[in-house]
Amino acid sequence: MNPLTFYKCLGDETRLRCLLLIAHEGELCVCELTEALAVSQPKVSRHLAQLRSCGLLRDRRQGQWIFYRLEPALPSWVTSVLNQTLDANRTFIRDNLRSLSLMVDRPNRCCDTG
Repeated sequence: MNPLTFYKCLGDETRLRCLLLIAHEGELCVCELTEALAVSQPKVSRHLAQLRSCGLLRDRRQGQWIFYRLEPALPSWVTSVLNQTLDANRTFIRDNLRSLSLMVDRPNRCCDTG
């Protein structure tokens, strides 16, 4: 992955929060990110599409839900940057995680997530 592409993709607060929340949770669907970020579904979907086109996310369909997770084939330097950012900045997504934990009717996960 080109470092310029990586950092440009993270140059938006919503995309950065989405990526860090997904890194923290393992995988999330659009409805969970909408709840956690308190933004509209179209906005979340647009940012997820950009992260996917940058090669940072992979999605999988489960019934009516589409779940997003980090691209498993990310270079080690990218996962290292994301993990260090997450570890050093937990307060950046603290309120988002709180909103997510209060979400009613979160979709259940099943099957292979790999």
